Amino acid sequence: MSTPNRVAMISGASRGIGAAIAEKLLAEGWAVSLGVRAPESSVFAGNPNALVCRFDALDPQSERTWVDQTISHFGRLDGLVHNAGMMIPKSVLEAEDADFDLIFNVNVKSPMRLSQRAWPHLEKAAAGRVVTVASLSGKRVKSAGSGLYAMSKFAAVALGHGLRQCGKDSGVRSTIICPSFVATDMGNALANRDSTELTQPEDIARIVHMVLELPRTASIAEIPVHFSVEDCY
Repeated sequence: MSTPNRVAMISGASRGIGAAIAEKLLAEGWAVSLGVRAPESSVFAGNPNALVCRFDALDPQSERTWVDQTISHFGRLDGLVHNAGMMIPKSVLEAEDADFDLIFNVNVKSPMRLSQRAWPHLEKAAAGRVVTVASLSGKRVKSAGSGLYAMSKFAAVALGHGLRQCGKDSGVRSTIICPSFVATDMGNALANRDSTELTQPEDIARIVHMVLELPRTASIAEIPVHFSVEDCY
């Protein structure tokens, strides 16, 4: 295939926010490499500008293979979007060691490993970018039941800031996007309100695209996003 203008890897791209980001970037002329648990069922299979790869946040080998397949197929990497994540609705008093290990493996350790693997290729890009889709739960703890989830998202926000510092001289920019409830399967189940009132996946996709397109001279650390108005955000 001919070399595309820019290439982005997107984790958790089978539905919801990840799929919306893929659709937006494809519409804007990007090529996308999508990390999903079941590639054979992806709606993007067969798109000439989309590579669909197996990715499991609990399988480090799948991360290495995904990055290698992306470079082999497209020959470059310009953006890495950490979107895959999970929620365990437990307070810090209820959470068990296994809960802690699982949510931190998915929400923190996997994106850290992916960043490490992708970083040399991002440094070669004219404008390498990392976008971490975290949560407003990475900025405040809204309820007791979100305590364990918030711990992992605070760590994900810190990861994004750590990557910002790593890219200070090379020009690889890192931005953390922190939405409140989004109209996805998980967001609809937790928000307990009409999904049309919530931030839409397409809203987050527009923000991700904007961040990926910014020049080095416009480095944005965090973008909090709320569907309404919250006291702090």
